Amino acid sequence: MSRLKSVIRTPVGLTATVLTVGVLLLAVVAPILWSDDADAVDTGNILAGPSADHWAGTDNLGRDIFFRTLVATRLSVELALAATAIAVVVGLLLGTASFVLGRRSGRIVNAGVNIAVAFPGLLLALFFAVVFGVGATGAVLAIGLAGAPAFGRLTRTLVASVSSRDFVDAARVAGVGRVRILFRHVLPNISEPLVVNATIGAGGALLSFAGLSFLGLGVQQPSYDWGRLLFDGIGSIYVNPAAALAPGVAVVVAGLAFNLFGESVAKVLGVGVVAGIELPPSVPAMEAPPPIDDSHHDADDVVLDVRDLEVTFPGPAGPIRPVRGVTFAVRRGEAVGVVGESGSGKSLTALAVSRLVGDPGRVDASRLELLGHDLRAADSKLLRKLLGTSLAMVFQDPMTSFNPTKRMGGQLAEVARHHQGLDRRSALARAVDRMRAVRIADPEHRAHQYPHEFSGGMRQRAMIGMGLMGTPALIVADEPTTALDVTVQQQVLDLLASIRAADDVALVLISHDVAVVGQVCDRVLVMYAGKIVEDLPAADLAATARHPYTRALVAAVPDMDTDLDQPLAVIPGRPVDPADVPPGCAYAARCPLVTDRCRAQEPPLEADAGGRRVACWHAGEPVDIEIEDRQMVEVETP
Repeated sequence: MSRLKSVIRTPVGLTATVLTVGVLLLAVVAPILWSDDADAVDTGNILAGPSADHWAGTDNLGRDIFFRTLVATRLSVELALAATAIAVVVGLLLGTASFVLGRRSGRIVNAGVNIAVAFPGLLLALFFAVVFGVGATGAVLAIGLAGAPAFGRLTRTLVASVSSRDFVDAARVAGVGRVRILFRHVLPNISEPLVVNATIGAGGALLSFAGLSFLGLGVQQPSYDWGRLLFDGIGSIYVNPAAALAPGVAVVVAGLAFNLFGESVAKVLGVGVVAGIELPPSVPAMEAPPPIDDSHHDADDVVLDVRDLEVTFPGPAGPIRPVRGVTFAVRRGEAVGVVGESGSGKSLTALAVSRLVGDPGRVDASRLELLGHDLRAADSKLLRKLLGTSLAMVFQDPMTSFNPTKRMGGQLAEVARHHQGLDRRSALARAVDRMRAVRIADPEHRAHQYPHEFSGGMRQRAMIGMGLMGTPALIVADEPTTALDVTVQQQVLDLLASIRAADDVALVLISHDVAVVGQVCDRVLVMYAGKIVEDLPAADLAATARHPYTRALVAAVPDMDTDLDQPLAVIPGRPVDPADVPPGCAYAARCPLVTDRCRAQEPPLEADAGGRRVACWHAGEPVDIEIEDRQMVEVETP
């Protein structure tokens, strides 16, 4: 209410509100007050000009044109709003088809929308008017369906811009269905432009009805709207111009009122107002996770088992494989770091594990299991519940990790309400408890705040708290500290470490920062060009890495012993383009140890007696690391 008052205080907002309320009030009271005056026939005063008795003159039956214009407000507004409602509903269905049905099924709908938008709206309205027949009903359907394609294309564009945000991915990881995500997370974030265009559409519908009625395709006698009055008044325009001017001015004023009011209301929409909820004194117990049959993994206590993972996208010159045959396993309580340059396939691997690679991407693997459940299986309630309660995803940018239109407590509580069946109060109590568990001060108050009221570090901790709403066995953290300052980075890393230690949770930490991974993780996977090139204990990362790329990554990170008088070490060249991976070793063009065999044969990822895996024909050989001024510094390997 306070935000609405602030908009009304502005000149444009106040003018728009007064005009809109005036038009709507007139639509209600005018037929009640002046219907008799509007229908009164005075044959002695036919086609009279404006006077004190008849402000806009009379028509060919002596009826007062001014009163008829006032009474026609109801029918004109009702028909315009009905047509706008049809355009909005049909447009929303068309615009959200790709999101709800999937890209392949929605492609046919989108093609139809694009074809319809290519035609002028008035031409479509005339076409539908002929199809549905002459009259008010046919005109409503015609104008509504004619406006739907443009509204649908706008909706499709807005949905596409929001559906790629992290908070939508988080809802998918939580196992929330597409329809619920659409209504809870997507539509509230695009409501402002939709409201503006809907109100503009209402003004346009008024004009369209006036046009159809003027052409004789809309409202028929004895009913009348502003368009019908225009049609009647145009015949006597040379005798009494006011006969056409009065309904024309009414159309302009009403259209302007709707447009200005939509612009004003849009400022207060998009952030819903949720009443405060009194928290119960106790935190409800969590529902037990779904039963898992993982007897064949008991020996190794494997949480995540990935074998021969590939992610493929269509490309102009053929399929592109950003992830090529990745194999690894994560055990309960283990922390595995994944490092590599941008484009190496780290994040895509995490998205594939979380079932977040959508069309046109394709995920293939000989095995992809979480707690013994096959993640390659078709979508089901059990699988969504497993992902929602046993897998926690922490995204890179904390600002985009949450829906900006929802309060933080409600967003965390969604997991408990959706999967544990808790009521609103109990779910919110659980959310407050989880916010307290991730060290957010005053969680009762913070639960009723919006994401923009949190700092970056608090948002990231809240994201971790969302993952803890269930009983996660695995946390996948994709660059969780990139957007944070150094102090907050350490706090987030300490929080992840404490959660892992307290609940024996497995952790997959994706990062560019080799030093962070070496500090937090037990084991490190080094990725290059979509493949794992080395798998080794984190403690051995700095001292005994065997792959030239791993050693180059380590050397490129300055430490306390770095000579500040010397240029920093760099990795020469550029990462491999996934669309053009060369034969042989993908790192060959940048490797100082390269030989003809490297360029011709791709080295396999082989394990040594200690279980360390490396894919290199020259593993462990001394390598020179290039520095900025192109001098060479030799790095020995024990």
